[in-house]
Amino acid sequence: MPRESVGMADNIPKCVACARVEEYIGMDLPILYEDDLIVAVDKPSGVMTHPDGHTLDGTVSDWFGERYPDSKGVGETQKLKDGSEIMRPGIVHRLDRDTSGVMILCKTPESHAFFKKAFQEHVIRKTYLAFVYGTPKEPKGTITFAIGRSRKDFRLRSAQPKAKGQMREAITQYSTVGSIGTHTLLKVMPETGRTHQIRVHLKAIHHPVVCDALYAPNHPCDLGFTRLGLHAAQLEIHLPDNSAVVINSPVPPELQAAYKRFVP
Repeated sequence: MPRESVGMADNIPKCVACARVEEYIGMDLPILYEDDLIVAVDKPSGVMTHPDGHTLDGTVSDWFGERYPDSKGVGETQKLKDGSEIMRPGIVHRLDRDTSGVMILCKTPESHAFFKKAFQEHVIRKTYLAFVYGTPKEPKGTITFAIGRSRKDFRLRSAQPKAKGQMREAITQYSTVGSIGTHTLLKVMPETGRTHQIRVHLKAIHHPVVCDALYAPNHPCDLGFTRLGLHAAQLEIHLPDNSAVVINSPVPPELQAAYKRFVP
């Protein structure tokens, strides 16, 4: 089969929508891949995937809706606690706000349904770069702790046996790219897509992600970082015609100095 590799809202109250316009006008999201069905962008750290009903910050979904107005209705709504709903144009998967890297957005209802199923069935291969504290005992391995909700903080997920709520299966593979003793750079391949999965699993093996204010609040934000040390570096997908595409996101400038310490 052919394989291609490429470099790496209507229901929102008008006042909120207008406020967010000020945030995303001029937002420049680099496009890594595009065809008639999808567009893949390079999301910066600090940008949310979609609106959450609480902040006015511009999001990837806002950018997509403005750039592709004919696709504004593609995607699913999110129901808020107050019963209202907000649109999430194009969104078929998400990255945490503080994680950078490749994201795909869907232009048509058919492509949205196709890729939603692909993500749910875990047939899309995802590769991240994670800068972590310390050095894992095993240079490569598979983490299989189930994930639930933290009993201490509603924002957190937990791989502890006494976590709250339903414990969901979660599988994360990792391998070592390089180590400097105090820190290690890992290539991480999540096979499932639980909220905060990589961050929770790496904390569970006692090597949390560098500069993770949620899961490593007592660790220094070092390596020169001012953001989470987690980057979505690659997506391997199959298009509806079964052709394969590998989409790569380069290491962001703010992580490059540290990256060179592990990969001379």
